[in-house]
Amino acid sequence: MIRRNIQLNEQGRLRHFLTTEGLKRQMLVDILDTAESLSGVTDQSVKKVPLLRGKTIVNLFFEASTRTRTTFELAAKRLSADVLNLNIAASATKKGETLLDTLHNLQAMHCDMFVVRHADSGAAHFIANHVAPHISVINAGDGSHAHPTQAMLDMFTIRRVKGEFYPLKVAIVGDILNSRVARSQIHALTTLGVTEVRVIAPKTLIPKDVETLGVHVYHDLDEGLNDVDVIIMLRLQNERMQGELLPSEHEYFQLYGLTQERLKSAKSDAIVMHPGPINRGVEIESSVADGPRSVILQQVTHGIAVRMAVMSTCLSSHADRGAA
Repeated sequence: MIRRNIQLNEQGRLRHFLTTEGLKRQMLVDILDTAESLSGVTDQSVKKVPLLRGKTIVNLFFEASTRTRTTFELAAKRLSADVLNLNIAASATKKGETLLDTLHNLQAMHCDMFVVRHADSGAAHFIANHVAPHISVINAGDGSHAHPTQAMLDMFTIRRVKGEFYPLKVAIVGDILNSRVARSQIHALTTLGVTEVRVIAPKTLIPKDVETLGVHVYHDLDEGLNDVDVIIMLRLQNERMQGELLPSEHEYFQLYGLTQERLKSAKSDAIVMHPGPINRGVEIESSVADGPRSVILQQVTHGIAVRMAVMSTCLSSHADRGAA
């Protein structure tokens, strides 16, 4: 028996968005196209569309976040949904209530979607397996596993600037081992058909068997950046590191920090990206982060439209169930 993708409903449409892994190319393209159609909402005098009017979306952030939580909240409000931000630090889970009890109580309040960030890998999948049929779950980052909406806003930014994916060579630089963003980016980039994905990092920050994901591994930054079209810099995930994986941040910058000089190794029109937050002088120098090749702030802007697209796509899939 073929195991159905938990992210899809019985009609094969997106119900949850937990990972970019295992989704077909057309589904990712549809999200990007929907985000494109919604990107103009920000320019309207009334920055709202009624797509999710009457829906209630709960932000369940068990880990601290500013950029991701804020853009999800803005995205939901621009879709005309009601938004509940649950303060986990003051919630009943701190008083001994189990996660499932918390979920069941929220379901009893007729919520429609949970946006989940959690320190444990697999937490969003666990929640998706235990919610009521009418509820969708979006993974806003789980441990070092996945961050699919960040990957999709990165794909949207790349497509906006570069057009087609197939001729591109993309380099992902930094803490590949502990980065949930890197995994989601790799799956999305390969599914969308780029020519090559490179990962560049010291050996201690490269996962075992990463080549099975279809990437090429480099340990020398200049060599890895040679002739690439897109450079994605990653933050050092110090909070997830176990043991002494790096001698020092200073030495890391000397070897893997993106400077104006090192940027010359890439194509002359290569763009520089970073999912944030940026550690200036650790993974990237300020003149590059703020320079003309940087699209880092565009990534933040595009995050709202992409998250609007994902939320509206997931919740529209429930119409299938109702019509069945």
